[in-house]
Amino acid sequence: AEYMGEVPFSTDRTPARTVVNMVLINALSNALRNIVNAERRGKRQVILRPSSKVIIKFLETMMKHGYIGEFEIIDDRRAGKIVVELTGRINKCGVISPRFDIALDEIEHWVQSLLPSRLFGYLVLTTDQGIIDHEEARKKKTGGKILGFFY
Repeated sequence: AEYMGEVPFSTDRTPARTVVNMVLINALSNALRNIVNAERRGKRQVILRPSSKVIIKFLETMMKHGYIGEFEIIDDRRAGKIVVELTGRINKCGVISPRFDIALDEIEHWVQSLLPSRLFGYLVLTTDQGIIDHEEARKKKTGGKILGFFY
């Protein structure tokens, strides 16, 4: 009796490989990580994808304080891309996850724990008045949720 079917296993003794695609968890975290890495490599510009309203507002806050140059939003009819001009001023930027609630009187505690000095660097908060840095939040006397920081 001869078996005339397909062999249910690989004959070359190598295990079958399944390809697993990575899933994007946090677009803002990914964008800021790309900026830091490009800055450390000495690049003049970096492409961020995907784009989002939160990333754009975060970049606007960084640009307002002179940490990055201008940026251009490219609409590819998908998630979009952002090309950011780098100035070489960013030492570090990152996301705080989860987005902790911060009251007005707690801002100083977060500044001390996240920034290297009170003289430079900014926390970025999302408030009912939009996405703003911690100094602007103090002026407007509002708290919010912490998005991230840069210095």
